[in-house]
Formats: sequence, C-alpha cells, structure tokens
Amino acid sequence: MKFRFVHNNINVYDLERSMDFYKKALGLTETRRIEKEDGSFIIVYLGDGQTSHLLELTWLRDMDRPYNLGDNEIHLAFQADDFEAAHEKHREMGCICFENPSMGIYFIEDPDGYWLEIIPEKR
Repeated sequence: MKFRFVHNNINVYDLERSMDFYKKALGLTETRRIEKEDGSFIIVYLGDGQTSHLLELTWLRDMDRPYNLGDNEIHLAFQADDFEAAHEKHREMGCICFENPSMGIYFIEDPDGYWLEIIPEKR
C-alpha cells in the first residue's frame, strides 16, 4: 500500500481576497472549483504549475466571522527559486510576519492568519 500527498486544505473567510493573495504572493492559480448548488460552500484548488500538489481553499457561506486559528502552529512551506526577489516582493506586500536569518528562511502571513514558510532552493 502506498500513499502520496494530493492537497492541503485551509478554510478562508474571503475567498476572492485569499485567491488574490496566493496568486500575487506565490503565483498559485486556480486549477479547479467545486460549488455546492445551494451556495453553502465553494472549494477552489490552487496549483503552482510545477508539481501535482494542490492547496485547497474552502469557503463556507455560513461562516460569519474570521477564523480563530488559536494555537494552531501548522504551516505550509514554499521553495523560492529566487529567494532574494521573493523576499523583496513579500516585503513590499507587507506580509512578512517572521524572519529567521540564521536559518535562511522567513514566513509570510495570508489574509486569514495562516503562516507560509519561504525557503531558498537547496544549493
């Protein structure tokens, strides 16, 4: 029996805002979408165009407030082929929330408060 990663899911409060952020910050684009006929939810899958792994954004119509992530310490990691250019772009966007220069990494925060680790390519 074998398993492989397919996608990660996060719930988002404002789907369009989140999609715009992920496109601008990380170049992720919509690969497919599921919309419940009654309008109760929308699921959008975002891809990087390089790997088969997807980020699933789930929007729930009845969620009437931003999500409280509490002590949720999870994060997704993205490898940048041009780490310095990525850092400059994210600095200009104002979304860098933590930097660890000694490890050579930093984190950006999406509109819902999820942290995304940015790492350089292995040399």
